[in-house]
Amino acid sequence: MNKKFFLFIATTIFISKLFAQDDASTYPSDEGSRGLKKQNVFIGGAINLGFSSNTFQIGAVPEIGYSFSQWFDAGIGLNINYYSERADPYYNGNLQYHNLNYGGGPFIRIYPLRFLFLESQFEANWIKVNQKDYNSGYSYENTYNSTSLILGIGYGQRVIGQATFYTLIGFDALNNPNSPYRDYNGNAIPIIRAGFDFYLRPSRRK
Repeated sequence: MNKKFFLFIATTIFISKLFAQDDASTYPSDEGSRGLKKQNVFIGGAINLGFSSNTFQIGAVPEIGYSFSQWFDAGIGLNINYYSERADPYYNGNLQYHNLNYGGGPFIRIYPLRFLFLESQFEANWIKVNQKDYNSGYSYENTYNSTSLILGIGYGQRVIGQATFYTLIGFDALNNPNSPYRDYNGNAIPIIRAGFDFYLRPSRRK
Protein backbone atom coordinates (compact mmCIF):
# COMPACT_ATOMS: atom_id res chain seq x y z
CA MET A 1 0.00 0.00 0.00
CA ASN A 2 2.68 2.53 1.04
CA LYS A 3 4.76 1.75 -2.03
CA LYS A 4 1.79 2.37 -4.34
CA PHE A 5 0.94 5.62 -2.58
CA PHE A 6 4.44 7.09 -2.62
CA LEU A 7 5.01 5.95 -6.22
CA PHE A 8 1.80 7.70 -7.28
CA ILE A 9 2.71 10.93 -5.51
CA ALA A 10 6.28 10.93 -6.83
CA THR A 11 5.12 10.24 -10.38
CA THR A 12 2.48 12.96 -10.40
CA ILE A 13 4.85 15.57 -8.98
CA PHE A 14 7.52 14.62 -11.52
CA ILE A 15 5.08 14.86 -14.43
CA SER A 16 3.76 18.19 -13.14
CA LYS A 17 7.25 19.68 -13.00
CA LEU A 18 7.82 18.63 -16.60
CA PHE A 19 4.59 19.84 -18.15
CA ALA A 20 2.66 22.20 -15.89
CA GLN A 21 2.91 25.92 -16.42
CA ASP A 22 1.17 28.75 -14.59
CA ASP A 23 -0.23 31.06 -17.27
CA ALA A 24 -0.69 34.52 -15.77
CA SER A 25 -3.14 35.45 -18.54
CA THR A 26 -5.64 32.78 -17.41
CA TYR A 27 -4.93 32.43 -13.69
CA PRO A 28 -7.17 34.74 -11.61
CA SER A 29 -5.30 37.64 -10.11
CA ASP A 30 -6.16 39.76 -7.09
CA GLU A 31 -3.58 42.48 -7.04
CA GLY A 32 -2.84 43.89 -3.62
CA SER A 33 -4.33 40.91 -1.78
CA ARG A 34 -2.43 38.51 0.43
CA GLY A 35 -3.10 34.95 1.51
CA LEU A 36 -5.86 32.79 0.09
CA LYS A 37 -8.01 34.19 -2.71
CA LYS A 38 -11.76 33.76 -2.58
CA GLN A 39 -12.02 33.19 -6.33
CA ASN A 40 -9.75 30.15 -6.01
CA VAL A 41 -12.11 28.36 -3.60
CA PHE A 42 -14.43 25.86 -5.30
CA ILE A 43 -17.40 23.80 -4.15
CA GLY A 44 -19.29 21.10 -5.98
CA GLY A 45 -19.19 17.36 -6.26
CA ALA A 46 -19.70 14.29 -8.39
CA ILE A 47 -21.90 11.29 -8.96
CA ASN A 48 -20.02 8.08 -8.16
CA LEU A 49 -20.54 4.81 -10.06
CA GLY A 50 -18.87 1.43 -9.68
CA PHE A 51 -19.73 -1.90 -11.21
CA SER A 52 -18.56 -5.35 -12.22
CA SER A 53 -20.32 -8.51 -13.42
CA ASN A 54 -21.91 -9.14 -10.00
CA THR A 55 -21.86 -5.74 -8.29
CA PHE A 56 -23.33 -2.28 -8.59
CA GLN A 57 -22.53 0.94 -6.74
CA ILE A 58 -23.89 4.49 -6.89
CA GLY A 59 -23.29 7.51 -4.69
CA ALA A 60 -22.67 11.22 -4.31
CA VAL A 61 -19.35 12.93 -3.52
CA PRO A 62 -19.71 16.59 -2.43
CA GLU A 63 -16.43 18.49 -2.07
CA ILE A 64 -14.77 21.79 -1.25
CA GLY A 65 -11.27 22.72 -2.35
CA TYR A 66 -8.76 25.35 -3.36
CA SER A 67 -6.79 25.90 -6.58
CA PHE A 68 -3.27 26.74 -5.48
CA SER A 69 -2.03 27.03 -9.08
CA GLN A 70 -2.95 26.03 -12.61
CA TRP A 71 -1.60 22.55 -11.92
CA PHE A 72 -2.50 21.83 -8.28
CA ASP A 73 -5.80 21.57 -6.34
CA ALA A 74 -6.43 20.24 -2.84
CA GLY A 75 -9.50 19.89 -0.67
CA ILE A 76 -11.83 17.66 1.31
CA GLY A 77 -14.52 15.40 -0.10
CA LEU A 78 -17.40 13.59 1.55
CA ASN A 79 -19.21 10.55 0.22
CA ILE A 80 -22.36 8.50 0.60
CA ASN A 81 -22.66 5.30 -1.41
CA TYR A 82 -25.06 2.43 -1.94
CA TYR A 83 -23.56 -0.94 -2.90
CA SER A 84 -25.27 -4.18 -3.90
CA GLU A 85 -23.97 -7.61 -4.82
CA ARG A 86 -26.24 -10.30 -6.19
CA ALA A 87 -26.26 -13.84 -4.82
CA ASP A 88 -24.34 -16.33 -6.94
CA PRO A 89 -23.41 -19.84 -5.73
CA TYR A 90 -20.29 -19.85 -7.94
CA TYR A 91 -19.13 -16.32 -7.15
CA ASN A 92 -19.88 -15.55 -3.49
CA GLY A 93 -21.38 -18.67 -1.93
CA ASN A 94 -24.95 -17.58 -2.77
CA LEU A 95 -24.81 -14.54 -0.47
CA GLN A 96 -26.61 -11.30 -1.27
CA TYR A 97 -25.27 -7.95 0.00
CA HIS A 98 -26.77 -4.48 0.32
CA ASN A 99 -24.41 -1.92 1.85
CA LEU A 100 -24.75 1.77 2.71
CA ASN A 101 -21.58 3.66 3.54
CA TYR A 102 -20.60 7.25 4.29
CA GLY A 103 -17.31 8.96 5.02
CA GLY A 104 -14.77 11.30 3.50
CA GLY A 105 -11.23 12.62 3.51
CA PRO A 106 -8.66 14.88 1.83
CA PHE A 107 -7.82 14.83 -1.88
CA ILE A 108 -5.26 16.30 -4.24
CA ARG A 109 -5.43 16.82 -8.00
CA ILE A 110 -2.41 17.44 -10.18
CA TYR A 111 -2.81 18.70 -13.75
CA PRO A 112 0.15 17.70 -15.94
CA LEU A 113 -1.96 19.03 -18.84
CA ARG A 114 -4.78 21.56 -18.74
CA PHE A 115 -7.40 18.95 -19.63
CA LEU A 116 -5.90 15.98 -17.75
CA PHE A 117 -5.48 15.42 -14.03
CA LEU A 118 -4.28 12.76 -11.60
CA GLU A 119 -6.13 12.40 -8.31
CA SER A 120 -5.39 10.83 -4.95
CA GLN A 121 -8.00 10.75 -2.17
CA PHE A 122 -7.77 9.12 1.24
CA GLU A 123 -11.13 8.10 2.71
CA ALA A 124 -12.35 6.88 6.08
CA ASN A 125 -15.64 5.01 5.62
CA TRP A 126 -18.37 3.66 7.88
CA ILE A 127 -20.42 0.84 6.36
CA LYS A 128 -23.76 -0.72 7.28
CA VAL A 129 -24.16 -4.11 5.61
CA ASN A 130 -27.26 -6.27 5.12
CA GLN A 131 -26.50 -9.83 4.10
CA LYS A 132 -28.76 -12.75 3.20
CA ASP A 133 -27.62 -16.35 2.82
CA TYR A 134 -29.82 -18.02 0.24
CA ASN A 135 -28.49 -21.43 1.24
CA SER A 136 -29.84 -21.21 4.79
CA GLY A 137 -32.30 -18.34 4.47
CA TYR A 138 -30.47 -16.56 7.32
CA SER A 139 -30.12 -12.74 7.26
CA TYR A 140 -28.12 -10.38 9.44
CA GLU A 141 -26.92 -6.78 9.71
CA ASN A 142 -23.54 -5.47 10.75
CA THR A 143 -21.68 -2.14 10.93
CA TYR A 144 -17.95 -1.66 10.46
CA ASN A 145 -15.40 0.83 9.14
CA SER A 146 -12.56 0.82 6.66
CA THR A 147 -10.05 3.07 4.92
CA SER A 148 -9.50 3.55 1.20
CA LEU A 149 -6.95 5.26 -1.02
CA ILE A 150 -8.53 6.15 -4.34
CA LEU A 151 -6.10 6.73 -7.19
CA GLY A 152 -7.50 7.94 -10.48
CA ILE A 153 -7.03 9.75 -13.74
CA GLY A 154 -9.51 12.27 -15.08
CA TYR A 155 -10.42 14.54 -17.94
CA GLY A 156 -12.02 17.94 -17.52
CA GLN A 157 -12.54 21.55 -18.55
CA ARG A 158 -11.26 23.75 -15.76
CA VAL A 159 -11.18 27.55 -15.62
CA ILE A 160 -9.97 28.80 -12.25
CA GLY A 161 -12.32 31.47 -10.95
CA GLN A 162 -15.23 30.20 -13.05
CA ALA A 163 -16.19 26.51 -13.17
CA THR A 164 -14.99 22.95 -13.78
CA PHE A 165 -16.53 19.87 -15.35
CA TYR A 166 -14.74 16.56 -15.05
CA THR A 167 -14.93 12.79 -15.34
CA LEU A 168 -12.66 10.36 -13.50
CA ILE A 169 -11.92 6.65 -13.40
CA GLY A 170 -10.07 5.19 -10.43
CA PHE A 171 -9.67 2.30 -8.01
CA ASP A 172 -8.97 1.65 -4.33
CA ALA A 173 -5.24 1.00 -3.96
CA LEU A 174 -5.54 -0.41 -0.43
CA ASN A 175 -6.31 -4.05 0.30
CA ASN A 176 -8.78 -3.57 3.14
CA PRO A 177 -11.36 -6.38 2.75
CA ASN A 178 -14.08 -4.11 4.21
CA SER A 179 -13.57 -1.44 1.56
CA PRO A 180 -16.78 -0.31 -0.16
CA TYR A 181 -14.78 -0.36 -3.40
CA ARG A 182 -14.00 -4.10 -3.28
CA ASP A 183 -16.25 -7.07 -3.99
CA TYR A 184 -16.77 -10.32 -2.03
CA ASN A 185 -13.55 -11.80 -3.44
CA GLY A 186 -11.46 -8.71 -2.65
CA ASN A 187 -11.24 -7.51 -6.24
CA ALA A 188 -11.13 -3.74 -6.83
CA ILE A 189 -14.35 -2.34 -8.32
CA PRO A 190 -13.71 0.35 -10.97
CA ILE A 191 -14.84 3.78 -9.75
CA ILE A 192 -16.33 6.20 -12.27
CA ARG A 193 -17.15 9.80 -11.31
CA ALA A 194 -18.60 12.75 -13.19
CA GLY A 195 -19.07 16.12 -11.56
CA PHE A 196 -19.08 19.92 -11.49
CA ASP A 197 -17.26 22.47 -9.35
CA PHE A 198 -18.06 26.18 -9.07
CA TYR A 199 -15.73 28.88 -7.77
CA LEU A 200 -17.06 31.23 -5.12
CA ARG A 201 -16.50 34.39 -7.13
CA PRO A 202 -16.42 34.20 -10.93
CA SER A 203 -13.40 35.75 -12.55
CA ARG A 204 -14.07 39.14 -14.16
CA ARG A 205 -11.30 38.67 -16.64
CA LYS A 206 -12.21 37.55 -20.16
